[in-house]
Amino acid sequence: MIYAEFAAREAAGESPAYEELAVAVSLDSRVLALLDTLPPAKRQPNLLFGVGRFLGAPVTDPPAFLEFAVANWDRVSREILARATQTNEPRRCALLLPVLAALPQPLALLEVGPSAGLNLFPDRYSYRYGEVTVGAGEPVLECALAGIGAPQRVPQVVWRAGLDLNPLDVADPADLAWLDALIWPEHDERRVRQRAAARVAAAEPPVLVRGDLVDDLPALAGRAPAGATLVVFHTMVLYQVAAERRRLFAEVVRSVGARRIGVENPTVFEYPDLPNPPDERLHHVLTLDDRPLAWARPHGQGLTWFGGGIP
Repeated sequence: MIYAEFAAREAAGESPAYEELAVAVSLDSRVLALLDTLPPAKRQPNLLFGVGRFLGAPVTDPPAFLEFAVANWDRVSREILARATQTNEPRRCALLLPVLAALPQPLALLEVGPSAGLNLFPDRYSYRYGEVTVGAGEPVLECALAGIGAPQRVPQVVWRAGLDLNPLDVADPADLAWLDALIWPEHDERRVRQRAAARVAAAEPPVLVRGDLVDDLPALAGRAPAGATLVVFHTMVLYQVAAERRRLFAEVVRSVGARRIGVENPTVFEYPDLPNPPDERLHHVLTLDDRPLAWARPHGQGLTWFGGGIP
């Protein structure tokens, strides 16, 4: 079911290779039986396909990929169990920018689940919302914007840090190879974007701390400079966290006096009065302090605003 849904809602129109591959997996009893031996959180398509790319599997040839997965399941499963989907898509900064630019400046940024920390540099990139360009850095992040005007500035960031169970290092070729493997086969522009963002992060590495989003957040938040608005943010992270831990995380963020920006699947928290998404494709919800503001496309392709002004 999960692979058929992935093909229809996530890969359709975005990656013909992964759409075809997901359908093939959904119909192959051998691979499905092997996936069933994994913990539920480790059965997701992006993780299987990313590991396949990392190991050199033929992800654009579904029959060959299925045979590779079956024949090499010991290697494949070992990598799946050791890794997580840590997509570091810099274009997600274009989803965050309208909120970041509207908050009291300067900002201290703390990302939960930062991977290699590429989204901790929203002030260093430039953005194109239709005809409006904001900022003056590389890469240029394009995002279709509806329901709100484009922000007029990039934020002033005076501190940036990340908290991750397994932070990645942009100076480590193996970590960069894993990030590259998580990018879908046809998305060459995403590879170019990611490599440009990695150069930014390598020039000024952010503070990345190995730790838990509940237990270790207060200590890291306490390192933020006084006089800056502390912003804790997370993008497509909390679906990997148990529901009770999500609730505790939100409480901890409130307890340290931070604003919280999230871009997550609408099932991660309960939002009773969400409007319908703009179309049938997969959308996540952009929130500020638990208040839904917009529908967001997963890789930062578009933002459809419905939430009024930013308090």
